[in-house]
Amino acid sequence: MSEPRSVLVTGGNRGIGRAIAEAFLALGDQVAVTSRSGGGPDGALHLTCDVTDAAAVEQAFVDAESAHGPVEVLVANAGITADTLILRMSEDDWGSVIETNLTGTFRLAKRAAKGMLRLRRGRIILISSVVGLTGQAGQVNYAASKSGLVGIARSLTRELGSRSITANVVAPGFIETDMTAVLSDDQKTSIMNQVPLQRYGTVDEVASAVTWLASPGGSYVSGAVIPVDGGLGMGH
Repeated sequence: MSEPRSVLVTGGNRGIGRAIAEAFLALGDQVAVTSRSGGGPDGALHLTCDVTDAAAVEQAFVDAESAHGPVEVLVANAGITADTLILRMSEDDWGSVIETNLTGTFRLAKRAAKGMLRLRRGRIILISSVVGLTGQAGQVNYAASKSGLVGIARSLTRELGSRSITANVVAPGFIETDMTAVLSDDQKTSIMNQVPLQRYGTVDEVASAVTWLASPGGSYVSGAVIPVDGGLGMGH
């Protein structure tokens, strides 16, 4: 059994983030989770952090490091939506989504890189979306923020790769979560018809891709976009 690693998962109180945190806990790692409201799976260190607040991000890392040591695996999963067609999209609809999903991830990656450079190892995994690659009507802000994560990961790969630090993107498709539960039956059927595997994914299937990227088996993968989307976005 390898030594437990210090893992930080943002947005780890529910949905995909919670499943990722649980998967690392099951591997025996020491996991800190952040969310705006606090809370998370049993066995994790629960931290309250809004990624739009630079001081809160710094404090979350300080707390995680004092409990578990320098963060070796960062999973940047926290994200929001504010969907509407572009002609109705307000400055705030745009700004809040970019600030959380893109700028928040920049803050996390910058702070994580500081410790990883000292360790001369690390795994940075950014949770994007199939929408970041294919686009989606009503999600100009969300798609822009999620495609921006690809640019972050690929630039980090070039900056940090010589120190054995990898940076990758996982791009889930339609996954069974609270966010998809609110869709109407017609919307669900329409989505299903677009997905070659003809079903929604599970949060555990996303978590499996993340833990693999953080495992010894994923050590030579960097700057990649790994789709977990049932074939929905292939070719993008």
